[in-house]
Amino acid sequence: MTGPVTPVLREMRWWDIDPVLGLERELFPDDAWSRGMFWSELAHARGPGATRRYVVAQDGDRIAGYAGLAAAGDIADVQTIAVARAYWGTGLGGRLLTELLRAATAFECAEVMLECRVDNVRAQKLYERFGFEAIGVRRGYYQPGNVDALVMRLTDPATSVQGTEIRHG
Repeated sequence: MTGPVTPVLREMRWWDIDPVLGLERELFPDDAWSRGMFWSELAHARGPGATRRYVVAQDGDRIAGYAGLAAAGDIADVQTIAVARAYWGTGLGGRLLTELLRAATAFECAEVMLECRVDNVRAQKLYERFGFEAIGVRRGYYQPGNVDALVMRLTDPATSVQGTEIRHG
């Protein structure tokens, strides 16, 4: 590759489910989402009553990453963020998170919550850069393996997006 990697972020659609599932199974082999779970999430992502925002990062004919957010009242929850290993360290995770925080702001959410594996230090550092703080632990949240989840919260996502150096038109 020459030059920086710049996958295009766009709304996830039903035809993205199969390639997203491939990446999901590669990155999260023990607790990958099912096709039905993605269909269910996308069913709530369009129209005037939408409560979800799912995006993919497309690099040519390849899905380089994806992310999803659910909103309920004034709280949003990061459902998933995944970046193909070939794109680790390129800033793509930050771009995907920025898009989710913009969606949380559009949904008028005052705070954003997420769970992160306690052993996923790479993800924790990303979330901390955006202002997320650890507020608790969910014991045995990830199965199999009985791995704990770190619960993290960001207050005022609009400020976080404006305060980050990752900006897009």
